[in-house]
Amino acid sequence: MAMMLINTDIKFVTGIGPTKAKLFNEELGIADIGDLLSYFPYKYIDRTKFYTIAELNETMPYVQLKAQLRTLETRGTGRKERLVATIADETGAMELVWFKGLKYIKNQLKLGQWYIVFGKPTRFGSMLNIAHPEMEVLNQTNMEKLTGWQAFYITTEKMKARHLDSKAIGRLITQIFQNYELNIDETLPPEITEKYHFLSRHRAISVIHQPPSPQLLQEARQRLKYEELFFIQLDILRKSRNQRRHFRGITFSTAGTLFNQFYAQHLPFPLTGAQKRVIRTIFDDCRSGRQMNRLLQGDVGSGKTIVALCCSLITIGNGYQACIMAPTEILATQHYESISKLVEPLGINVKLLTGSTKQSQRTIIDETLRNGTLNLLIGTHALLEDKVQFKNLGFVTIDEQHRFGVAQRARLWSKNTTPPHILVMTATPIPRTLAMTIYGDLDVSIIDELPPGRKPIATYHLFDNKREELYRFMRQEITKGRQIYIVYPLIQESENLDIRNLMDGYDTITKQFPECKVSMVHGKLNTATKEEEMRKFAANETQIMVATTVIEVGVNVPNASVMVIENADRFGLSQLHQLRGRVGRGAEQSYCILMSKHEISNDTRKRLSIMVDSNDGFVIAEADLKLRGPGDIDGTMQSGLPFELRIANLATDGELLSQARHDVEQLLDNDEQLALPEHQLCLLRLQQLNKKKQNWSDIS
Repeated sequence: MAMMLINTDIKFVTGIGPTKAKLFNEELGIADIGDLLSYFPYKYIDRTKFYTIAELNETMPYVQLKAQLRTLETRGTGRKERLVATIADETGAMELVWFKGLKYIKNQLKLGQWYIVFGKPTRFGSMLNIAHPEMEVLNQTNMEKLTGWQAFYITTEKMKARHLDSKAIGRLITQIFQNYELNIDETLPPEITEKYHFLSRHRAISVIHQPPSPQLLQEARQRLKYEELFFIQLDILRKSRNQRRHFRGITFSTAGTLFNQFYAQHLPFPLTGAQKRVIRTIFDDCRSGRQMNRLLQGDVGSGKTIVALCCSLITIGNGYQACIMAPTEILATQHYESISKLVEPLGINVKLLTGSTKQSQRTIIDETLRNGTLNLLIGTHALLEDKVQFKNLGFVTIDEQHRFGVAQRARLWSKNTTPPHILVMTATPIPRTLAMTIYGDLDVSIIDELPPGRKPIATYHLFDNKREELYRFMRQEITKGRQIYIVYPLIQESENLDIRNLMDGYDTITKQFPECKVSMVHGKLNTATKEEEMRKFAANETQIMVATTVIEVGVNVPNASVMVIENADRFGLSQLHQLRGRVGRGAEQSYCILMSKHEISNDTRKRLSIMVDSNDGFVIAEADLKLRGPGDIDGTMQSGLPFELRIANLATDGELLSQARHDVEQLLDNDEQLALPEHQLCLLRLQQLNKKKQNWSDIS
C-alpha cells in the first residue's frame, strides 16, 4: 500500500487529475488530500432499510425501495420535455421523472428489470413520484454493498456536470482509504483525548466518511466538532494573551473631577445598577495598566451611550482625548446633540465630524485635535481618515460595532503610539456562542436592566385582513398625541415579490390619515433630505413616519409609541427586535404591530410568535441563531470566525464550545507558548490553519 501525505495535491489521486483538481479547488476550496478528507458529509441515509411503495408519502426524506420498471416514455416537447417511468412492487405503483440527461438515462434502463430506487418522494397531483432518482440493477452484489450508512456531500452544478456528484466524492474518499496508507496525525493534546476518551483523529475521519454504526458516527462527530471549536478558541485566546503581553495600556490613575462633577450634579437620571457595574469594570480595566478591549452589550434603550460618555469623561479627566464612532450620520449627530447638552456645564470641547462637515469646521477640528484642546470627537467613518490625527487618544467607543469591519477598527487602534482603550458597543444582543467565537478575544459586559419607568413593549401579530382595526388603533394613539412608525421591506414595487412597498404605503397612509402630516425616509434619499425628515418627526411636526429599515439605528423619539412592521415575515428576528426598539423610549405604553399575510410558513409563524412572547433581546438572539444559523445573524458571516466551521454548529454546540474554551484556558495557563513536546502537534495544526486564513492577530 503506497504512502500518501495529507498535503499531497489531489490531482495525484487516481481518477482526479489536473482538470478535476482545478474544479475541486475553484468550487469547494479543496486543494490537497487533507482538504478532501476534511470535507465532511452533510447527512447520512440508512441504506440497509427498504420501503414498499405503499409505505411512502411526500413528507419522507430520502428512501430506497425495490421495484420493477413497467413503463418508460418521453413526454412534453422542447424545454418541457421529460422522461417518465412507472415502477411497481407488490404493494402499488408510482412514477419516476427526469428533466435532464434524458437520452443517456433512457439507454441505461430496461423494461421488466428490477431496480434499487433511491430518492426523495414528492406528490404531483394524485400520484407519488421521485425526481432524478438513483437507479441500480437489483442483484446479489448490490444487496451485499448496502450494509450501512451512506454519506452525502454538498456539491455544485459545475461539478455535477463533470460527474462529480455526491456519490463520486464518496467513491474518491473510499478509494483514498483503501489504496493509500495515510499519515493523519493527532492534533489534540494527549490530556484532552484521554479526558474525553476521544477516537483518534485518523479513526474519526475514517468513521465520518464510512460510518459502521450510528454510535461510532456520533463519537466521530463529537471528536471532530470539539477539534474545530478547540482550535478556534486556541487561536483567539493565544492572540488575546499575546496582545496583552505586548501592548501595555494607558493607565488612568483617577476617575477625575470631570466625571465626579458630572455624576454628582449633571446626570439627567439615576444610573441603573447594571450601568454602574459596567462603568466600574471599565474603570478597573483602564487603571490596570493593560490595554482594554471590551464588548458592551445592551438592549436598545438600556443606556449604553451614557456609559460611553462617563468613560470618556474619566479619560479627559486623566489628560487624554476620547472619540465615539457611529455607523451613520444620523446616529453620530444624535450622539453629538445629546452629549453636547449634557456636558455643556463642564466646559469641555466636543465636536462632530462626518462626511458632511464643512471644510472650515474640519480645519478647526484638525487643528484642535492635534494640539489637544479638542477633548471629545464624535463622528462616523470620517474619523478613520489618515488626516484625522489626535494628540493623545486614550479611549475609543465604537457604537453598533458590527457595522464596522476589522480593518476599519484597526485604523483607530493605530491613532496613538500607545494603543487606546477600546469599547465596542452593540444593541444587537449576541448569542453566547457567537460572542465566544467572533468576539472571543474581547472581555464582555452586559447591561441587562432597562432604566426605571420603561414599560415592556406590547407586541401583536396581525394578518392583513385586520388592517381596518390597525388604522382605528393608530388613530386612537395619534389622538392621544403619540407618533407612529411604519416600516416597509421595499422602497418600490417589485415584479418578483408580492409584498408591500414604501411608495404605495405612503400614498395609502396619506389618504387614510388626511388630518396627519407624514414623513418619508429611505436609503435612496440624499442625506440632507433624510436628516430633515427625521428632524421633523423628532420635533413632532409630522405624526407618522413611513420608512425602510434605515431607521433601525436612528433618531430617538420618546413620543413615538407605535411601530408597525409591514411584511414582518420578510425580516429576521434580530432586525425585528431592533426596529421594535425605536419605540418604548418614553414613559407611555408602546406597541409593536407585526403585519403579514395569512399564508406564511410554520417557521415564520414560530419566529413571529417569539417576538410576540418576549421582549428579551438575548432570548430572541438565541432563538434567531437556532432558526437561521450563525451565517445569517446580522451580517456576522462565518468570515468573522478565525477558521471555517465544517462540522460544528454554533447554534447547537454551545456546551461543547464552552468545554473547549475552558480546556484551552487551562492549557494556556500551563503552557502559553505550546512549547512542551506533547503540544508540538497541536501547535503545528494551529500554524497550518492560520496559513489558510488571513491573520489579524493584533486587532481589537
